[in-house]
Amino acid sequence: MNIIIVAKPGALPKTINLGMTRTRAMCAMVLGAAGLGCGLLGVSLTLAFASPRDHAVAEVRSLRGQLTDQQKELDRIRTVAQRDADALAVKLGELQAQATRLNALGERLTRVGKLNDGEFNFSEAPGVGGPEEPVSATAPAATSVPITLDKTVSELRDQFARQQAQLEVLEDLLLDRKVESNLMPSGMPVDAGYIASYFGGRPDPFNGSSAFHSGIDVDAPNGADIHAVAEGVITFDGQRAGYGNVIEIDHGNGYMTRYAHNSRNIAKVGERVHVGQTVAKVGSTGRSTGTHVHFEVWLNGHALNPIAFVKSQRG
Repeated sequence: MNIIIVAKPGALPKTINLGMTRTRAMCAMVLGAAGLGCGLLGVSLTLAFASPRDHAVAEVRSLRGQLTDQQKELDRIRTVAQRDADALAVKLGELQAQATRLNALGERLTRVGKLNDGEFNFSEAPGVGGPEEPVSATAPAATSVPITLDKTVSELRDQFARQQAQLEVLEDLLLDRKVESNLMPSGMPVDAGYIASYFGGRPDPFNGSSAFHSGIDVDAPNGADIHAVAEGVITFDGQRAGYGNVIEIDHGNGYMTRYAHNSRNIAKVGERVHVGQTVAKVGSTGRSTGTHVHFEVWLNGHALNPIAFVKSQRG
């Protein structure tokens, strides 16, 4: 098989015999090279047109993966935050219950303490004061917390601080009043009996002459308990002329009480005694016409009428 090639008009034609082995090989090489070039050109064109889309798809997939990871992290944070919020809500409920109990306690202490109206107002914070130091210009300013639960907890914390201060003041006040009350003579020195002779001028029971009675006589059964009418320390335990067996108690603040005509004394000098403690037994020792307790109240060396003390009630 021959191929005739005419390069240009008027030129002599050239003939190629395809039957020749070399010619065939050359044609195959020419055609193969041409085919390879076209193939490479097609691949290049395909890559040129396909690459931007593939990159975009890859980026979209990457972003979607990041969004998925962020959503998972957000869900985890939301779960933790909800758990913390639930725990905080429970704690808030406990604080509110504690505040209610503190209010009830304060009101009850106010009633128990028998405080006068307006003397102690538990609904208001106690007054405080003192010189105020100027705030440094470099001191950090307080920032507000927008979270409702945090704000409520802070308010409760402040409320508890105020109530704690109030309760401390109230406790001190009640303790001071209790101590003062316990040191003040109050009530009868015996559980059962009646006043047979009062304080002041009276006829002497032995000779009928005018005499001054420095206490009261409380008729009571022999051997009955004689109680201390206030806190104090025994300063005398023995006998005095006309009084027989005597117990004397110093209550501080100038007060002293005396219990006389006892059948026997129980408390000893230097002993600390409490309200209602038995210090002696009723008898008729000394200058006495029968079993009774002679009871005196002294203030700064002067005898007082005990009637006001025996009729008073300790709070």
